[in-house]
Amino acid sequence: MDAIESFITDVINENLWQVVPYLLIAAGVYFSIRTFIVQVTRGPDMLRAVTESPGDGRDPASASNGISAFKAFTISAASRVGTGNIAGVALAISVGGPGSVFWMWVIAILGGATAFIESTLAQLYKTRGVEGYHGGPAYYMTRGLGWKPLAIIFAIFLAFTYGFVYNAIQTNSIVEAVGGSIDRDDMGFRILIGAVLALVTAAIIFGGLRRIANVTQIVVPFMAGAYLIVGIIVVVVNLNEIPGMIADIVGHALGFREVAGATIGAAFMHGMRRGLFSNEAGMGSAPNAAATASVSHPVKQGLVQTLGVYFDTLVVCSITAFIILLGPQPNYGEEIQGAAFTQTALADSVGTWGIHFVTFILFFLAFSSIIGNYYLAQANIEFLTGSRGWLNVFRAVVVAFVFFGSIGSIGLVWNLGDTFAASLVFINLVAIVPLGGLAVKLLKNYVAQRRAGQDPVFERSMLPEAKNVECWEPVER
Repeated sequence: MDAIESFITDVINENLWQVVPYLLIAAGVYFSIRTFIVQVTRGPDMLRAVTESPGDGRDPASASNGISAFKAFTISAASRVGTGNIAGVALAISVGGPGSVFWMWVIAILGGATAFIESTLAQLYKTRGVEGYHGGPAYYMTRGLGWKPLAIIFAIFLAFTYGFVYNAIQTNSIVEAVGGSIDRDDMGFRILIGAVLALVTAAIIFGGLRRIANVTQIVVPFMAGAYLIVGIIVVVVNLNEIPGMIADIVGHALGFREVAGATIGAAFMHGMRRGLFSNEAGMGSAPNAAATASVSHPVKQGLVQTLGVYFDTLVVCSITAFIILLGPQPNYGEEIQGAAFTQTALADSVGTWGIHFVTFILFFLAFSSIIGNYYLAQANIEFLTGSRGWLNVFRAVVVAFVFFGSIGSIGLVWNLGDTFAASLVFINLVAIVPLGGLAVKLLKNYVAQRRAGQDPVFERSMLPEAKNVECWEPVER
């Protein structure tokens, strides 16, 4: 097992992650220019879009074809907001130092434009299924580019990553956090927690999309809200230390200061890795959730998913970073730490109850991530095969990996996650760069209708160059 982990870390990830951060930055800058910084200039529209009732502006019954923009937001947020926000941020800071946080912010702001493009394309090329709308990168690769072989490769990679690897990561972090609360880490304890999580996961994912959406729309906002409140308490308690903390984040990121054991390169690399793992911009995962929404214009879900990137990284990840950096400082770069790092730091600010609070929050956010991850994987299994039997086999294997995560090593599961994240970025960017022009034209159509005082409604005749568009029939006026 150690040899496998070493090969993944030292050979595969070292090479992949020499390239991926620069690709993400380049894509973010390119799409920011093409969209006139849509991730900044359309903030009010993001908030308006996420609160709209379901419906496509064509037929009152259209709401039954999909789910609301908010439910689609919570499914993608369930995948985004979880272990990466608590254990992942801790991992990045423990290895890369405070500067890692700065690079998380950078990848979120630039990634907002990339998230807009990929999710708008997912809405444009969505299809109708038994449970409502579905779509994602595999669909826009096939319909928009005619690249079916690449779509199949992407679907396999994403199903494996989100159904198996990422869910093992979530379980691993839950076990670590619960063990930290009750001071247990024996194999019997790990097996028990893994078995409980596996059983509850099975009860939800065998219930389909609507059961998943109903769970995530309750769990994600409540848990994130509670975490935000505690984060504000920590900031208030340590208010006089905030200027120094911000100076540390920026100074260590740009090389103005040195921190023992962590270099500028480590801060950059680990900030980018954990930022991508957390907000997923450019990976092609969130578009699978974006495609499920019933909205009147594709751009609306592009804006909603951009908001999701900000919510994940600029809000939730920042809370964790502030809790850690305002707590006792470790020897950066010497010891890899996960959720326990966050627990210790919070306890230093608010008392020992902070340890149990982090366990409580991480348990529910990580579990909601298991559910959200599963749905993103399911969308790609449905692309690969319409067989209900194969889907049930896949669900059973997902449940098995949820259990496996409870007994696997933290290093192995996180490194596997890095490997597959980088692979998905490569494949997805190859598709959205040539298709990005369609999303830009959709944005122009949306803005023109807004300026005319209209609630934007799209029909496929407005974009004749987009071929093989299944939905978006003419509006009945």
